Amino acid sequence: MKADRLLSILLLLQTRGRVSATELAERLEVSVRTIYRDVDSLSAAGVPVFTERGRHGGIGLLPGYRTDVTGLTADEAKALFVLSARGAHSDLGLDGALGSALRKVMAALPAPHRPAAERTSERILVDPARWMQGAAPGGAPGPDLGELQYAVFADRRLRLRYRHGGAPGPVEYTVDPYGLVNKAGVWYLVADLHGEPRLFRADRVLAAETAEEAVRRRAGVGLGDAWAVLREQVERLPVEVPVRVRVRRGRLDMFLRIHGGRVTAPPPEAVLGPAEDWVEVAMAFPAPAAVRSLLALGADVEVLAPPAARRELARAAAEALRLYQDQGP
Repeated sequence: MKADRLLSILLLLQTRGRVSATELAERLEVSVRTIYRDVDSLSAAGVPVFTERGRHGGIGLLPGYRTDVTGLTADEAKALFVLSARGAHSDLGLDGALGSALRKVMAALPAPHRPAAERTSERILVDPARWMQGAAPGGAPGPDLGELQYAVFADRRLRLRYRHGGAPGPVEYTVDPYGLVNKAGVWYLVADLHGEPRLFRADRVLAAETAEEAVRRRAGVGLGDAWAVLREQVERLPVEVPVRVRVRRGRLDMFLRIHGGRVTAPPPEAVLGPAEDWVEVAMAFPAPAAVRSLLALGADVEVLAPPAARRELARAAAEALRLYQDQGP
């Protein structure tokens, strides 16, 4: 444990420069006294580490000192190579950089760790996109994140021309960005609007322009803090309508892949025997009208209750029948 902590201190000092003993203690979850003892151990091992007292003091390394030790354990090396989901990197223009970085990490790894790291990249694939959400129709590209990235890293305000879902026309905003978040394959801009946290889907940004004014973020609030508030607001759903359906057993797997997020309890095992053609499933929807999405599976799914949901599906089916009914002789 101590050797791992000493290496962590060394790598933090290499990447951060001078760091206070208090910050190191908080990061490594030890006491400040332990940090100073660790610094003495590093010095005794020949590492040119120094401490400086005062308001602007801290612990640092002499200029020019670097170590070639990566400090990666076998599990840490494998974790780095579970990066096969290149979508987010590609959106940010970093796909090539990711491959280059992984090649450099592979070259720097201790020889015994390399085969396991390489096998991990070949055997583990992470696809962040949800089911049934492929590329945009016609192969349209994803959102242009270039201007959003520039404003975020330049700490400048951002002028947006934005299209809300279902709104009649675009709206213009001037926002104070915190950063970008990729949630289940969808990019969001997290920003303050008039001092309140807001979430903007990147693919609904029609135009973006970085302003000359410096960003006006709330004091003490970072991207993680703002995102936590917004995520809680999105996930705090209104009371949903319980819906009971039955699904043909042969289509249950497909049904769960598409509508699994609406299922409130696993299908009972007792009804999965060969004598049963149907499986009952408990679901929840924000409103009876939302059950129309079940029509995608046709007669393989039947809503049993509540009656309002059955009537909604009957209306939807009647509308489709009128639309497609043959009007010929």
